[in-house]
Amino acid sequence: LKVSTWLGTFLSIHSWKFKPEQNSTMATGGEPSPPWTDEQMQKDDVSKKDLVSFLQENGKKKFLKEHKVFGKLASIAKGSKKDHLIATYHKLFETKAFKTGDDDDDEEEVAAVAAKVAEVTVKETPTAAEEAHYTKQVTKKGDGKTIPRKGDTVGCMYTGTLADGTVFDTNIGKKKKKGKGGGHEPLKFRVGVGKVIRGWDEALMTMSLGEKAKLVIQPDWAYGKKGLPDNKIPPNATLTFEVELVSVE
Repeated sequence: LKVSTWLGTFLSIHSWKFKPEQNSTMATGGEPSPPWTDEQMQKDDVSKKDLVSFLQENGKKKFLKEHKVFGKLASIAKGSKKDHLIATYHKLFETKAFKTGDDDDDEEEVAAVAAKVAEVTVKETPTAAEEAHYTKQVTKKGDGKTIPRKGDTVGCMYTGTLADGTVFDTNIGKKKKKGKGGGHEPLKFRVGVGKVIRGWDEALMTMSLGEKAKLVIQPDWAYGKKGLPDNKIPPNATLTFEVELVSVE
């Protein structure tokens, strides 16, 4: 009898320390019942941390994000006003945005992650692995060491022909301007920066000074679907060039 009387007195005195278990009482359909009254939440008996913990354990991710209570519990509790947390608590029950076993938030998150992975995969695909759309046959070796890099100015002698052997362009036979001595005028340009067709840009950065080569360039690395009518290059033409690298600056 004495033990029972003592226990009853102890529980009466210290009852304020015992709070309802947040998930112990469930309403019909698996929804949680409100564990606190407005009066209890306004007092210090229910802390901001208690409110955030309940919301995060029972609310859908989408709901938590919309009401700014998604994230690290301690940080959310510290940075939120209690009035906001109480209002969010009431909103949770009003909208019934409770977490379910097959929460569709997880599907949204997976879809978002998948989209980001796909985007990163596309961006990180190395261009170096792209197949070359030209072939090169060396007809005269160069010095083997003076190889142009992107942005260097190169000088070339060349002759370009169509598949049927028709010459559409050449600088062989074009004399240098007066005051520059004898010989032919090389074509000069900065390599690797789009000043010429891509087949030239790519191929010349594999040649060394003095090298001569025969380049056969596919249409997509030459003049493509449009061709170059002014130079009598038809659409989708595969072009052949005899090229000599005569200078690298």
